[in-house]
Amino acid sequence: MKNNKDQIQSEWLKKADLLTETLPFMKRYANKVIVVKFGGNAMGKKEYITSFANDIVLLQQVGMLPVVVHGGGPQIGEMLSKLKIKTEFINGLRVTDSATIDVVEMVLSGVTNKSIVTAISNSGAKSVGISGKDGNLITAKRLTKIDENSDSNLEKVIDLGYVGEPEKIDPQVIKALINEKMIPVIAPVGMGNDGLTYNINADTAAGAISAAMKASRMIMLTDVTGVLDKNGNLIPELTIDEALELIAKKVVVGGMIPKVKTCIDAVQGGAEASVIMDGRMPHSLLLELFTEHGVGTIIRKNPN
Repeated sequence: MKNNKDQIQSEWLKKADLLTETLPFMKRYANKVIVVKFGGNAMGKKEYITSFANDIVLLQQVGMLPVVVHGGGPQIGEMLSKLKIKTEFINGLRVTDSATIDVVEMVLSGVTNKSIVTAISNSGAKSVGISGKDGNLITAKRLTKIDENSDSNLEKVIDLGYVGEPEKIDPQVIKALINEKMIPVIAPVGMGNDGLTYNINADTAAGAISAAMKASRMIMLTDVTGVLDKNGNLIPELTIDEALELIAKKVVVGGMIPKVKTCIDAVQGGAEASVIMDGRMPHSLLLELFTEHGVGTIIRKNPN
C-alpha cells in the first residue's frame, strides 16, 4: 500500500514540476496574440479537432490571445464530388468558377467553421466563427499566376477564377472579439473591391492576419515536422535570410516553398515569428509554446 502511495505522490510531483517549468512561457506569451492555422486532413477526424480545441482553450486560459484560421480543401473536394461539380487543378491550384465558389463559401463558412467553433465551445471557451468577409476583415484581389510551363515566348497568365489573395486586412473585428474574451475562428474567404467573393489559401490568410495583428507567433500546423535540411533533418530555427537561401539552393522545394514564403511575409509584415510544425502530433501546440526549443521550425527576423 505504501509503495502505491509513494508512486502516486511521485506522479503528482512530476506534474507539479512540469507546471513550474511552463510558468516562464506562460508569462512570455501573456496577453500576446497567437495565430494558429488549422487545416488539412486532420480536420476530418473528430479526435484531432477535439484535441486541437482543448489546446486552444488552454492557451486562452493561461492568458494568451488565440486566433484560429482554418482551411478545408479535403472537405471542399468531398462536397464538390457529392454535387457532381467537376474540379480542375492548374499547377496544384483549384480553378474556382461561380458554381465552385458558392460551394467553397458554404463549406468553409458553414459546417467546417462551425465544427471548430463547436469543439472549442465544448472545451469550455466562447468562440465565434466568422469569414474574411465579416467586418471587412479581408479585402481580396484576384490572384494572378504565371504558367511556368508555357512554351510561349510571352508569359501566359493562368485564370484561376474566384481565387484571391489578401489586399488589405482590417483586424478590428478580431480585436473586438478578443476584447470580449472570445476566440475568433476565421474562414479564409474574402470580398473584393469588385463585390465578388474570393477563395483564399488558408496559409496566406493566416500570414496576412498575423502581420496585421502583430502576432507574437504565427503557427502553421502541417503534416510535416517542419523545414528539413538537405539530409532530411529538422531545422529548429531560421532567420529570414537563411530561409530564403534554402529556397534558392533548392533545399526547400515543392509545397514547402509557399509555406516558408508565407512565414517570411508574416514576419516582415509585423509578426514576431512564424512556426511550421506537425499538427498531427498530440498537443504539438503546447509543446511548441511551453518548451524551450519547441517542436517545429521557427522563422525570425534577421539580427540587426
